[in-house]
Amino acid sequence: MGGEPEIIFEDGDLLVVDKPCGMIVHPAPGHEQGSLTGWAVRHCPEIAKVGSVSRPGVVHRLDIETSGVMVLAKTGLAYTKLREAFEAHSGIVKKYLAVVHGAIKPAKGKLETQIGRKPWDPRRMAVVESGGEIARTAWETVGRSGGVSLVEFVIATGRTHQIRVHAAHLGHPIAGDSLYGDRKKDANLRPRPTRLMLHAVQLEFSHPRSGESLVFAAPPPRELIYVR
Repeated sequence: MGGEPEIIFEDGDLLVVDKPCGMIVHPAPGHEQGSLTGWAVRHCPEIAKVGSVSRPGVVHRLDIETSGVMVLAKTGLAYTKLREAFEAHSGIVKKYLAVVHGAIKPAKGKLETQIGRKPWDPRRMAVVESGGEIARTAWETVGRSGGVSLVEFVIATGRTHQIRVHAAHLGHPIAGDSLYGDRKKDANLRPRPTRLMLHAVQLEFSHPRSGESLVFAAPPPRELIYVR
């Protein structure tokens, strides 16, 4: 947990990294230092001129507490095409691993809801009846140990906190989730989680220049593997 990103792949258009837990993607109030974009600009200064000045190279995001695979654009062409693909959810496959409390039943399924922001707490999202954005999540349990399960989530949309909200909505919040989790159950786990137990394990998309299908993976960090 913490430290610098690990470079998974890099060419003239793309920079694919394994983002550590605790690293924010771009500067935000209270998190002006230590961002992924700041590191990326130091690594390859040309990224500073790609996309938004405040979010250079960013075509999608992970929560500060979520680790795993991310791609940054190094050229204008890559930025435009990847932004379009991520916004349209076209040809993008995003897989995550999470440790959740209990056992989701059925062990494999899909969920489609609307997700919107809670008016009394702008930090939190929630499943809402109307006025939100459509969110689609598929899940499959891949292992169980004691009171937790290791679950693979695949999202067909990219809403804020989508997996965290849907896991809690199913009655099986992600371990270590400070916003949507269960602190009493977290306290009973051994070892007790010190982070959000969510990791972006695989990202699939087409190369913006060649059109080649690309698949990148980041092995889950050691602290995530409760289930063996």
